[in-house]
Amino acid sequence: MFNKVDGPVRLADRVAAMLTEEIESGRLTAGDKLPTEVELVKQLGVSRTVIREAVSRLRNAGLVEPRQGRGVFVLPRRTRPLDLEGGTESPGTQAKVLQIVEVRRAMEAEAAHLAATRARPADIVRMRAALAAIDTAVAAGGDGTDEDLAFHRSIAESTGNPVLVSTVHYLGEVSRGGIRVTRANEARRDDFFEAVRHEHQAILTAIESADPKAARTAARRHMKHAATRLQKADPEFWDEAEALDVDVDLDLDTGA
Repeated sequence: MFNKVDGPVRLADRVAAMLTEEIESGRLTAGDKLPTEVELVKQLGVSRTVIREAVSRLRNAGLVEPRQGRGVFVLPRRTRPLDLEGGTESPGTQAKVLQIVEVRRAMEAEAAHLAATRARPADIVRMRAALAAIDTAVAAGGDGTDEDLAFHRSIAESTGNPVLVSTVHYLGEVSRGGIRVTRANEARRDDFFEAVRHEHQAILTAIESADPKAARTAARRHMKHAATRLQKADPEFWDEAEALDVDVDLDLDTGA
């Protein structure tokens, strides 16, 4: 059914594109079962890891549904969920990471603005704890990606808007690889790392002070500076980031 895949482009991207084309063209229709993982490995000449990642992409895009003990089946055509992993750029490239930073700038700024008007004392306590957890994770040798996400999510949660919370959570999860790339860049320079700490603290201070204008400004400035720090990274860093993306792409983040 399929031809072997090879070449310099990320294999998972090519396999996902191939399977998507089979579905979008109607050659695979709603209710059809995809070939098994073993069959796809044999037909395409790639590893099981590549197949799993490609199928994960299709699942996230709402094209297929795994059914326990039965296989992976094509879903009926419908409005597809946002696919932030799609496009021509791999999640670990500078262009893709910067694109997501731009989206996050608008989202995080509004979340901080609302948080400053709605956060309760218990919300502030959670934000403080989430912020402290970043330093704890880094001191223990981690990259702080999960803790970074948790801090921004705690801000969204304090708005009391479940739609905003879901959106911020989704955006963070699908861009997890990008956040890891961003934090890896910031960890290379002490001035970058300290700048991020101060920017996070400025957001929290504005929210604690119930100053929505300052909170929005601090969040927007934080994301703007995150983009600037990425643009200052040397080409060798981006080569490493694209290689790293092969490993982190399955549990995607643009660290800020």
